[in-house]
Amino acid sequence: MHRKHLFAALAATLCALAALAGTAQAATRDDSLVGAGSSFVFPLVSQWIPALGSAYGLNVTYSPIGSGGGIAQITARTVDFGASDAPLSPDQLAACKGCVQIPWALSATAIMVNVHAGKQLHLTGKTLADIYLGKITQWNDPAIRKLNPGVSLPSTKITPVYRSDNSGTTYNFTDYLASVSSDWKSKMGVGVNANWPVGEGGKGSSGVSGVLARTDGAIAYADVAYALKNHFQVAAIQNRAGAYTVPGIRAITAAARTITKVPASNEMHIVNPPPAEKAAYPISTFTYVIVPTKSSKSAQLRKMIFWALTKGQGYGPKLLFVPIPKVVLAASEKTLQQLQT
Repeated sequence: MHRKHLFAALAATLCALAALAGTAQAATRDDSLVGAGSSFVFPLVSQWIPALGSAYGLNVTYSPIGSGGGIAQITARTVDFGASDAPLSPDQLAACKGCVQIPWALSATAIMVNVHAGKQLHLTGKTLADIYLGKITQWNDPAIRKLNPGVSLPSTKITPVYRSDNSGTTYNFTDYLASVSSDWKSKMGVGVNANWPVGEGGKGSSGVSGVLARTDGAIAYADVAYALKNHFQVAAIQNRAGAYTVPGIRAITAAARTITKVPASNEMHIVNPPPAEKAAYPISTFTYVIVPTKSSKSAQLRKMIFWALTKGQGYGPKLLFVPIPKVVLAASEKTLQQLQT
């Protein structure tokens, strides 16, 4: 009889332990968030992840597969959130069925070059468009020489390098080119990819940088944090005020000051900003987190995104992300309130 009671007590203990383990696993699942998308914002998100774990016990994982992949995965609901530097098109927004896009970071696209000129190169938007259209093919072309007086430019062939995967950085770059070149706008347009007439493609920022590094005379584009981390030469780009600027904190902040109101969709463009901001860098961009308004993870998503919009902004400047302007913060927080369980 004593042995029966012992077995009964042991069985009850094991059941309790199993239930406790199940509860712990459920809690772990509840506190886990999986995201994918923009490689542009990845350096910042990777800094946020451990801080979110400390602040809320959230276990966030994020895969920098590119903006196109992030949009596809959140649309399919294979992740809890997506991230994109390209705002959702009306068709994408409809396909996502109840998603909202929330601006949560701000930085810029750098123009990187592999050319031995002995000095930082100056380029205009029209010159960049003509390079990527295949109209300008050598570094000592008269159009480039005119912008760089006194610089010894080589006759090296220019190899334009572009993202072969769907990319929000490509969206930012083509958005800029379309705003400064009617030729580009009519022939190529704006998008996360393009039917590139010349050059060589690379997958992701790492693929682009690989082509750039091994190709004398190459030119490419990537987020500024990536460009600086890998020590690439960065060209100065002329803005509408006529100044040549590089993508630093001051220049990105100046571009952001041109935002005075935010549309209901939260879609914003700050390329080629008005000349009143004389220091503005002309290829700046917001990046967005994309989330469903109804989700079993809405409470966790609200915590993560609110933290990113507030305390998380302080992690940005060392990575050349600028704190989002107050008017954008207000719009983002208002949109965040739409998330429901």
